[in-house]
Amino acid sequence: MIVSEPLLDRDEIITRYQVADRSVQRLRVNFISSLDGAATHGGLSGGLGNADDRLVFDTLRLLTDVFVVGAGTVRAEGYGGIRLEPADAAWRAARGWAPQPPLAIVSARLDIEPTHPAFTDAATRPIVVTHAGSSADRRAALAEVADVLVCGDESVDPRLMLAGLAARGHRQVLCEGGPALFGSLIEADCVDELCLTLSPVLEAGPAGRIARGPAAASRPMRLLHALPAGDMLFLRYERRR
Repeated sequence: MIVSEPLLDRDEIITRYQVADRSVQRLRVNFISSLDGAATHGGLSGGLGNADDRLVFDTLRLLTDVFVVGAGTVRAEGYGGIRLEPADAAWRAARGWAPQPPLAIVSARLDIEPTHPAFTDAATRPIVVTHAGSSADRRAALAEVADVLVCGDESVDPRLMLAGLAARGHRQVLCEGGPALFGSLIEADCVDELCLTLSPVLEAGPAGRIARGPAAASRPMRLLHALPAGDMLFLRYERRR
């Protein structure tokens, strides 16, 4: 699916995805899906994308204060240390934003090693989000390489997580997955926006959905834009309140 050059214009994409008031906390979720609802191709979401999807992905990163990702997705998708390109960092700095947003890794079991590249190669000290019932020893080990944010007693409470991020000045939050984290955010009614790329393929097979969880939770959304680029379609929805 990868093509060498995007069809979309970067400046237009920045304009389309800008947030009017950055002082108001906003949780934006970004996913890609096949036409029949598969979240991955060959086990990875990147297999569904192309250069235009990468442009939108990078633009959403450009506009955020913090990336929130589940530990399973960090491992499965091969996350390293997130580092924006120098030109993008300068673009952010010119607007008074932190040049390099931090990565916040959500983990109930803390089953990620302090030596993982997401920590060792990070441009900005990462954040680990967990709960009070997690291993104290694991929290102490990860505190050597990240700020540990305890949110909840026996499970991660998404609302406490967002409050903790806001207290650190991170009001524009971008969640990049995975499906279990997205499902918990929907259940907690924390999702303000979904940016969904529809990839022009039928996938079938065992691939899961972009959101999953033990409980159903219906949240009405309204369409902000539907932007085609060749056969790829970029949808932006916000919560209807």
